[in-house]
Amino acid sequence: MALDDIPLTTIDGASSTLADYAPVKLIVNVASRCGLAPQYEKLEELQKRYEARGFTVLGFPSNQFLQELGDTDKIKEYCSMTWGVTFPMFDKVKVNGRSAHPLYQELTKTPDADGKAGRVKWNFEKFVVTPDGAVHRFRPSTEPDDPAIVALIESSLPE
Repeated sequence: MALDDIPLTTIDGASSTLADYAPVKLIVNVASRCGLAPQYEKLEELQKRYEARGFTVLGFPSNQFLQELGDTDKIKEYCSMTWGVTFPMFDKVKVNGRSAHPLYQELTKTPDADGKAGRVKWNFEKFVVTPDGAVHRFRPSTEPDDPAIVALIESSLPE
């Protein structure tokens, strides 16, 4: 199944697919109680900087590492009140294992810069999907404004 065809559910319960969003996407598994949560701020900065050119961040809350709030309303409130998040957020998903969301079953086939595919290591693992459908993987410790991510976004967007 193509990435754009995988059924998704927004944090508000609406049905969606990746095809509903900008051609350049940064998909990230997020968790409110994670020490990497300050990355929300840089994710939002990327959203504001590039959204008019055809880019969006897509946040997928996950409690797979036991660091996400239990209630979607609390997740929405935390993201908007603490970090000013305006980018699309989705229903909680599993990112690893047999019950991983189909989107993450596909994304995790992509190797990172060291050639390692497979399990998501931690919260805030990033996948940039370019208009040609290529997936580029960045591990959690790579900040959203890392030069490699910014260069990939900029080279994938129209002028």
